[in-house]
Amino acid sequence: MRIEITLPEIGDDSEDTANVSSWLVRIGDVVNEGDDLVELTTDKAAFTVPSPHSGKVVEILAEEGVDVAVGDVLCILDA
Repeated sequence: MRIEITLPEIGDDSEDTANVSSWLVRIGDVVNEGDDLVELTTDKAAFTVPSPHSGKVVEILAEEGVDVAVGDVLCILDA
């Protein structure tokens, strides 16, 4: 089953985008639920997005240095 990992709500109404700072995984990596996938930054904070499921990273859609919006697909896991 393919699972799309999206940018979650950031928590502050004024922040609806974040910048992809660095990927902590590569295509082909197997991750466990809760493992950090990517580090993102906003004007106010840096944070990571954890994996909601265990699986294999099959596609990375958001490149480092690119701004992404809440709801954008960051990567895809094969669970």
